[in-house]
Amino acid sequence: MKRILTGDRPTYDSFHLGNYIGSLKNRVKLQDEYETHVFIADLHALTTHFDKTAELEKNIKGLMLGYLSVGLDPKKVFFFLQSKVPEITELAYYLSVLTSRPLIARQPALKEKLDAREQDTVGLFYYPILMAADILAPRANLVPVGKDQKSHVEFARDIALKFNNLYGEVFPIPEPLIGEVPTLPGTDGQAKMGKSLGNAIFLTDSPGEVEKKVMSMYTDPKRIHSTDPGTVEGNPVFTYLDAFSVQSDKGKVQSLKEEYTKGQVGDIEVKKYLAQVLNNFLDPIRQRRDKLEKEPGLVERILKEGTEKVRIEAQKTLAEVKKAMKLDYF
Repeated sequence: MKRILTGDRPTYDSFHLGNYIGSLKNRVKLQDEYETHVFIADLHALTTHFDKTAELEKNIKGLMLGYLSVGLDPKKVFFFLQSKVPEITELAYYLSVLTSRPLIARQPALKEKLDAREQDTVGLFYYPILMAADILAPRANLVPVGKDQKSHVEFARDIALKFNNLYGEVFPIPEPLIGEVPTLPGTDGQAKMGKSLGNAIFLTDSPGEVEKKVMSMYTDPKRIHSTDPGTVEGNPVFTYLDAFSVQSDKGKVQSLKEEYTKGQVGDIEVKKYLAQVLNNFLDPIRQRRDKLEKEPGLVERILKEGTEKVRIEAQKTLAEVKKAMKLDYF
């Protein structure tokens, strides 16, 4: 069975609906098709949140509860904490000596972060190499990414090929598992939902919080009265309905679309229905999370067990790397 690797930085403690649509939903599906490794990238979090280390423990626990509450199964998934597998950072050093500075500087994701005025540190500049080590240490075959993130995997492929050509076949060459990664617009109509943008609905929001956020959502700015014909395409309310309504709701959603375009239904009625749909979707997730939170030591145990298993694999990889490089002196 092929092995996949995916993960998240613990810079927040709760996933939002955009995270679910963009990655979590797909991970739940993939866990039945591949040997799945999901890691919490706490070292990567330090590149931009080095001044918020006191929040890491809470965020790590929150993300793990998020994984479990949406249906990722620790019997099928190896969860691990990046900083607890030191072989990754050692491997990153060996990879770094094979990598030129100009090559790193051209990495699209790094350039994007620097253009966004994120902290310009050596650690941030180094992160593409660390990411390659994340992929190569556990010998991942596939990395699920959207088309805009393909460069991450291409860099890991290139450096694996270079290593293999220099020292012999050690690394499997990882492939990007390209999917159409949907982007959920924010409640304010911006192209993307994000915690820092203040336009997110979180998986941990209460029913009342969900309803409040939905009722303030951006809709069709050209529509002044409920009797005015409205636009469905690009309207976040209907985008959310399409994404989260169950099959039995599809007829109702289609009717609302038709009535909306004819000016036969108001925004308030549509939003109230959306709030109901979202809370129906979120209720079992909230209930699972509430139950999981009451199990003392659960998160720590799952992370510890997964990390130990992944570390054994990383140790084997590192031993082969050092042998190939003639660094296993005694």
